This record gives sequence, structure tokens and C-alpha cells, in this order.
Amino acid sequence: MKIAAAILTFLLAADSTSYFHFQRQVQPATAGQQYLVVDETLWQHARPDLADLRIFAADGSNEVPYALTTERGSLESDHREVRVLQQSTVGGKTQFLIDMADVIEYDHVDLRLSTKDFVAHARVEGADDLHGKTWANLGDSILYDLSRENLGDNTMLRLPRSTYRYLRVTIDGPVKPQDVTGATSEHRQEQKPTWRNVSSAPSQQQEGKNTVLTFTVPDNVPVERVVFDVDAAQPNFRREVEFQNEKKQLLGSGEINRIHMVRAGQKIDSEVHDVDFSEIGQKTIKVIIHNGDDPPLKLSGARLQQHERRIYFDASAGSRLTIYYGDEKLGSPVYDYAKLFQQEKSAAAAAMGAETANADYTGRPDERPWSERHPAVLWTAILASVAVLGALALRSLKPAAA
Repeated sequence: MKIAAAILTFLLAADSTSYFHFQRQVQPATAGQQYLVVDETLWQHARPDLADLRIFAADGSNEVPYALTTERGSLESDHREVRVLQQSTVGGKTQFLIDMADVIEYDHVDLRLSTKDFVAHARVEGADDLHGKTWANLGDSILYDLSRENLGDNTMLRLPRSTYRYLRVTIDGPVKPQDVTGATSEHRQEQKPTWRNVSSAPSQQQEGKNTVLTFTVPDNVPVERVVFDVDAAQPNFRREVEFQNEKKQLLGSGEINRIHMVRAGQKIDSEVHDVDFSEIGQKTIKVIIHNGDDPPLKLSGARLQQHERRIYFDASAGSRLTIYYGDEKLGSPVYDYAKLFQQEKSAAAAAMGAETANADYTGRPDERPWSERHPAVLWTAILASVAVLGALALRSLKPAAA
């Protein structure tokens, strides 16, 4: 019985792994939760949705459940309207209170200001007693609206994480009490995304006033943003960016900028050097920087990136595993592990070996109906049947004719 059970286990395992074209050895880092990073090799030979990935014990006896994640990061927020009170002028400056009772914890407040084309300095203080004599200093912010110069705006008060019931805001600048029309806040818990580079250095050339960067993308690899390395000596700029494929079809657009200036005695700082978009299946991506009538940007490099995809699983110490892939007809796995998955902070990156062809690969049996697999035999039988029936019909007509 033991021998029969062993033979049955072997046959089932062989049947489970023999439909995959490729395999790679997996070396867990430690015992417990592990993850593998999906690289260009997996993207090239697995299904585009990665649904045909399977992990087995090295002897093929046991399938290891896993959870596939996209490391986009997460942001949990509680967005609330907060009351603005007692807008007034104190010592020639605009001052008002914000009631934060509906927000348990916060780190910023967005003001709604009706005035345009200004730069102002704002000081924020906090207290739980509205009539208390002692207010905690929560920092300073620069508020501005540079619409006339096409350089954007900022009306956010950035604060250390706080729980004060009341905020007192004093604005030194051209913002009048009646210009403060409202405010909102939200508490955020943020987990930053994990990015990985997916391309080599692009070619770069000038086409008229535009700078064009051309990237060659590995097969089947999704790309989700471009990051520019702008020379530190580059002065202030604001440039539109456009993405096209080799057929000049628009894939997306955005903006990059560097704004470091002093206006009305206040310093403004802003730097955005990346633009998000999402594409898969493009072999060539052209990134066009529209310089207008300004000199081309001083770039030291640029790169395409994607959110890191991870394959999480549990492993015991010293276990030997193999990941299989390359089966276009295999359906997506359904694991309790994935349904109930929780990422552990102690999860470690496991190593994947080089890709090899699956020596046990046999391919799936042809599951088409017999008639579709043997159309010639079917049509021969049909024609023969028609001929026989025709002959019988003729014979039955002869006596009647006599």
C-alpha cells in the first residue's frame, strides 16, 4: 500500500508540473514569510497576468500557496470639513481659529482662499483650551498662488502630527480675513510604494524645441512611471511631458518642475521630477519634454519604473522549492492563503535561481472534441455516408420505375 501511495503521489506531481515550460529554483532566506520579486525573466515567459505561477516543493510533491501583491503603497485617510472661526485682523495680520474637534489626529490642513497671485507666511499654534494663555508653536508654512506666472499654488498648512482641539493661524501677507472661506483636513496613514527600474538608459535627441528620450521596454513588462535625473545646476523650470509609442500614439502626459524662489520675502520650494502613467505591451516608449522657447533641460539621466510585484509565501527552514510558469491554459490559483493574506514586517526576500527549461514538460493533452482534432476523418465519413445513402436511394427507385 505504501509503495502504491508513493507511486500515485509521484504520478500526480508529474501531472501537476509537466505542463509548465519553465522553472527556477527558490532558496528561502529564513523560516517564515518570504517573498520573491517578479523580474523581467518571469514577465517574459509567464502569462501577462502572472496567473500561471506555481510553487512546489523541490520533489514536486506539495504545492505551496502564495499571495501576489503589487507594492503600490497604501493611504488610509479620514477627510473632514473643519470649522473656521473668528476671522479677524490682529496687529495688521490676518488671524483665525480652526476647530479640529472632528479630526482625531492630523498632520495638515487645507485652506480655501479666494485671493489670487500672492505669497504669504503662515504661523500655526495649537491648544485644547480656546481661551488658554499658552499655545504650542506647530510651525510655519508658505502659502502662495502664482497663477499669473503659471507656477501653481499651495494653500496647505503642514504640521507635525497633532491632536490639539484648536489651531490658531496667523497669516503675514496680502491674505485678508474675508479671503479665508473654509478649510479641510484628513488624517493619513501612508505606506510608501516600492518601485523598481525596468529599462536601460534611453537614447536622447533634440527634435526642434523638444527633448525626446526613447526607451526600449523588455517584452511584456508593465511600466508605470518615468523618473528624470535633473542636473542640480538647472535653474527653475516647469515643463510639460508627453508619452508616445513608436506609432506616435499618445500614452499619457504630465509635468515636471523645480521652483525655488523668494517672493514677498518668503521662500517657495517645489520639486517634481517624476510622472506616473501605465502601459503594458509597448516595445518602445518615447518621452517628449516640451521646452517651449527655453533651453533644453540639463538631464543626467532618466529611467522607467514599475511598482514591484511580490510573491509572498511561507517556508520552513532549509526547505527547497521550485517556481514553475509558462502554461497559457492554466487558470488563476485560488488559495485561502491569498484570501487571508497579511504582510508581515519581518518578511524576507528569497532568492531565485536562473531560468531553466522544465525537463518534465510534456504539454497539455489536446482537449478539443474528437471532431475538431480529426476533421479529415469526419468529413470522409460524412461523404461516405452520403454516397451510401444515395446508392440505396437509387436502388429503391428502380423497381418503382419498372
